[in-house]
Amino acid sequence: MNRKEFLRGAGLAGLGLTMPITKSLAKESFLMPPDVCVLIPSETAGPFPLDLSANTTFFRQDIRETQQGVQLNVKMKIIGLDNCLPMSNVRVNIWHCTKDGVYSGYNNNQNQGGLNTTYLRGYQFTDSHGMVEFVTIFPGWYTGRITHIHFQVYVSSSYSAISQFSFDIPTKNAIYAANSAIYTKGADPATFANDNIFSDGYAYQIVTLTPNSTTGGYDSYIEVAVQGNGTSGVGHIEKETAKVFELGQNFPNPYIDQTTIPFVLKQPSEITLELWDLSGRKVATLLQDSRSAGEYQLVVNPSSLGLSKGNYVYQLTAVNSNGRFSMPKLMTIYK
Repeated sequence: MNRKEFLRGAGLAGLGLTMPITKSLAKESFLMPPDVCVLIPSETAGPFPLDLSANTTFFRQDIRETQQGVQLNVKMKIIGLDNCLPMSNVRVNIWHCTKDGVYSGYNNNQNQGGLNTTYLRGYQFTDSHGMVEFVTIFPGWYTGRITHIHFQVYVSSSYSAISQFSFDIPTKNAIYAANSAIYTKGADPATFANDNIFSDGYAYQIVTLTPNSTTGGYDSYIEVAVQGNGTSGVGHIEKETAKVFELGQNFPNPYIDQTTIPFVLKQPSEITLELWDLSGRKVATLLQDSRSAGEYQLVVNPSSLGLSKGNYVYQLTAVNSNGRFSMPKLMTIYK
């Protein structure tokens, strides 16, 4: 199976319909810090959204391509509103403009020069701690909006949360000033009060910014609460797949020496179990066989596969007379 088939089989291709979260508890205070589990405010996808799931290019951690800018490492923790616990194996998309305020994928009067480009967009899956990370550049700004980054937490085919996060103004403008040769537009003149998205509140949408001495850039962090307790939002694709098989979380996870992937096959099928790194490269085919209905477990040894520590996506695909069904999950190797 190639990379395109992997993402399509995972339900990550051709899914254009989403249900944004309800704006309850969303924007109550400009001043109170986020000290409780609060639903992330729902925001517009912006004038330049692009369906990341429709293009396999975007399954990657490093979304910079050739774009210039101060390196920004984005770390997000996704938690369920019902119990404030981490949500694993959910897809997180991010996208933002260049240092000059241009989005990839579009070319019009408001966004000139981005047609047929793919920079500064990507998606990943959350790990067992609900964490997801991206490597990008610190975004610039454009007239009418304060500096921001868009994101979507895609819980299932029936529910996703779409929002944005921003940065505290003094730190942001200090970054622009210290790197004026790159950010030639200078300081961002917008304030939260006159931004049409954040003017009604932003307390839960400001990321931390910490200097990174290794990269010379910054690390950012935000916790995002979305509806549900675990991946409880189940849609049509998930229900149809459940009729064919159930894919369990590998155990132990994280692991060092070896781990076990459990799955239950409910219909006789041709099955393939593959392993992918976070740059979208298939690193191993763990199993490819014809199996009858039953319970199975597959032991995985990272040393025998030559795998280094980090996160990997494993995906089970079953093909039978009813069609092709796939499901991905994330595992973590510690060494």
